[in-house]
Amino acid sequence: MTSIMNDLATYGPMAGILAMAFATYFTRVIGFWLMGHVPVTVRVRRMLETLPGAIVVATVVPLTAKAGPAGLIAVGITMAVMIARRNEFLAVAVGLTTISLLRYFGL
Repeated sequence: MTSIMNDLATYGPMAGILAMAFATYFTRVIGFWLMGHVPVTVRVRRMLETLPGAIVVATVVPLTAKAGPAGLIAVGITMAVMIARRNEFLAVAVGLTTISLLRYFGL
C-alpha cells in the first residue's frame, strides 16, 4: 500500500500536468478545426474582434468588485493612465502601486 502511495506522490503531479497540457492543446486544435467550418461573415468577424475585450472585462469586473473601493479607485486610475499615456506597462505599474498604497493606508 505504501508503494502505491509513493508512486502516486511521485507521478501524480506529472500526470496532472500532462493531462492539463493535453486538454489545452485539444481545446486549441478543436477551436481551429471548428472555425475552419464556420463562414466568416462580417457579423462573425466583428464578434471575434470584440471577444478579447469582453474576456478582459469579464476578468477585471469581478476582481474589482471583490477588491472593494480600493480596487475601484485603482482600476479608475489605471484606465486614466492608459488613456493619457497609451503605455500598458506604465498603467499596470501605476495601478498596482495605487492599490498597494490604498491597502497600506487602510482603504
